[in-house]
Amino acid sequence: MKRIGVILAGCGSQDGSEIHEATLTLYFLDKFGAKIQCFAPKIPQWHTVDHYSGKVQEGEHRQILTEAARIARGDIKDLSQVDISSMDGLIFPGGFGVAKNLCDFAFQKENCQVNKDVEKIILSMHKSGKPQGFICIAPVLAARVLGKFHPEITIGDDPATVKILETWGAKHIISRVDEIVYDPQHKIVSTAAYMIGPTISKIALGIEKLVKKVMEA
Repeated sequence: MKRIGVILAGCGSQDGSEIHEATLTLYFLDKFGAKIQCFAPKIPQWHTVDHYSGKVQEGEHRQILTEAARIARGDIKDLSQVDISSMDGLIFPGGFGVAKNLCDFAFQKENCQVNKDVEKIILSMHKSGKPQGFICIAPVLAARVLGKFHPEITIGDDPATVKILETWGAKHIISRVDEIVYDPQHKIVSTAAYMIGPTISKIALGIEKLVKKVMEA
């Protein structure tokens, strides 16, 4: 049984992990027989967004691990507890929380800095030759951390984001929502999901392929 970790960034597309992408990841991992363990950093999230109004809730403070536990139904560990030796693969669902909480790409763009624990985990998995999956905006993490290795990734077809990722050294491949990009040299799998959309049934096609490839690689 493959042991796959899922790294979450909160709960909700605007300030945490994209719930459809995270849930589909968990669904397909379970469908294909993986032993799943969710993780999230035990730190405050950047801000809280009212997903009904789309407005930032001033003065409201939430913690990433606590919020991510909503998606994981409480079965989640602090990111600092990740044991790379016990994992066969990792998957990062997307959502703005990736670009706000796991790194600061949403605010700093090409000057983005990645959370140190996240950076350490991605580097350790890469050094160990273990597969990693990056969904939606999450390939930003792979490009920023592993750019010097020139990984092949996709974030769909957004030209501004593509330009930044290529500046860091990544090789970007334009893709459809039902496609994945697999870099066998670095064992990195990516799919555009809601970077292209438009609906949950469409993004499910790419996420299913990504999960399957992570488990096979």
